Amino acid sequence: KDVHWFHYTLHSQVKSESCVLTICDSPVIIWPNRGVYATPEEISPNTLCEDIHQWIQTDEQESAGKRSAKRKAKKVQQCVINLRLMMEATKTGPLSAPILSKTVQKSHFLSTALPIDCVVRTTSTTMNSRLLEALTHQLCEMEKVILQHMKGTTLLVPEPLHFLLPEPKGLVTVVYPAGVSDSQLEAQRKELHQQFELPNDWPYFRRATAYHFPNEPYKDGYLRNPHLVLTHPSLDNGKVYSVQGIYSYRHYMQDHMDDNGWGCAYRSLQTICSWFQQQGYVERAVPTHKEIQQALVDVGDKQASFVGSRQWIGSIEVQAVLNQLLGVTSKIMFVSQGSDLASKGRELANHFLTEGTPIMIGGGVLAHTILGVAWSETTGQIRYLILDPHYTGAEDLQVITDKGWCGWKGPDFWDQTAYYNLCLPQRPKVI
Repeated sequence: KDVHWFHYTLHSQVKSESCVLTICDSPVIIWPNRGVYATPEEISPNTLCEDIHQWIQTDEQESAGKRSAKRKAKKVQQCVINLRLMMEATKTGPLSAPILSKTVQKSHFLSTALPIDCVVRTTSTTMNSRLLEALTHQLCEMEKVILQHMKGTTLLVPEPLHFLLPEPKGLVTVVYPAGVSDSQLEAQRKELHQQFELPNDWPYFRRATAYHFPNEPYKDGYLRNPHLVLTHPSLDNGKVYSVQGIYSYRHYMQDHMDDNGWGCAYRSLQTICSWFQQQGYVERAVPTHKEIQQALVDVGDKQASFVGSRQWIGSIEVQAVLNQLLGVTSKIMFVSQGSDLASKGRELANHFLTEGTPIMIGGGVLAHTILGVAWSETTGQIRYLILDPHYTGAEDLQVITDKGWCGWKGPDFWDQTAYYNLCLPQRPKVI
C-alpha cells in the first residue's frame, strides 16, 4: 500500500506545475507543465536542441575565463543534452494554516533514492511531453521491480540502463534490480529479446553492454574503438567487414608495466579479453601479464619459472589463455608466408560477419590485432584494419590514428616470407 501511495505521489509531482527541468551547466530552466514556460525567454517550444546546446557552459570556457553563458557553437549532427529533474519547493498564492494530526500505529518506513534516468531522441523542446511520458513510464517500471524483488522490509534499488539496439529501434531503457547478477536475469532478457524481436545469440541487454554517451569519459582511461574515426579505404566493389561491439586499445607501457619489446602478444590478448568483457560475455577483469603467464602454467603449457618472465607468447598461447580464463574457444589459421595473407579475404570477412571478435596475428617476432578487412570479392583486393600494440605513447586518439598505430594497411604490411598464425576467437551464442 505504501509503495503504491509513494508511486502515486511521484506521478502527481511529475505531472504538476512544480515539476522543473534544468539543463546541466546552463542557465536554462524549463517548466514543462506550464505550457513549456522557460527561462531565458529566447527558449521556446520550437527551439532546436543544437540551439539549446549553445547555452551550455563548457569546462573549456570556464578555464579560459569566459563567463558568458551563451556561446557560439559549431553545428553538430548529434548533441547530448543532460537535464536534471527537480521540484519547485515554493508555491504561489495564500498559504493555509498547518493542520497537525496524530495517528498511533505500527509501521515500517522505508526510504530510498530512486536513480531516475530517462533518455529521448528528438530535435526540439517538444521533447518535454515525450520526456514526461518517459519519466512516468520509468516510475511504473521501477515500482514493478521494487515489488517483484521486495523481501519483508528489504527492497532493492531499481537501476535504469540504456541499451542501443539495431536501427530502427535505437535507444531503449530497461530497469533492473541493483545487486542481482546478470545470470539471475536471463529470463527477463529472453522476454526483452522477444519483445524487440532480437536474435538469441547476442547479449544486447547485459549490463556491460549499456550505452555509453559520447560526453561521458571512461573512468579507466583506456581508449575505446579508435578505428571508428578512420576513413574506409575505397576498393573496386569492395566491402568493409569489421569488429562488432566495443574493445579497449591495449598497448605497450600501460598499467605501469614496461613490456616494451616483448609484450605485444600479451597486449593483443588483453584487447581481445576487453571485447569479451565489454560485450558482457564474461565478468572477470582483463588479465594482467602475470595472470596470463600463470594460466599457461596451469594448463601445462609452460614451466613455473615462466611466471614473472619476459618471454614472448604466440597465437597458440593466446588460444590456450582464452579457453582457460574466459572459457572461449578459438580457431587457428596457419599461413605459411605473409604473401599468402592476401588470399584470406573471404575467411577473414566471414569471421567478422559471424563472430565479430578482434583477431590476434603473430608472425616472426611481432604480434598485431586485426580489427577488420576491406575486401573485394571480384578483384581480390584487400586492406587490413590493424591495431598496433607496439605503441608506447599516451592515450591520444589523434596521434594514434594520424601516425598509423590504428589504421588501414595493405598486403605489403606483412613480412612476405615469414609464416603467420592467426587466433580467431569464437563468441558464445548466448543472450
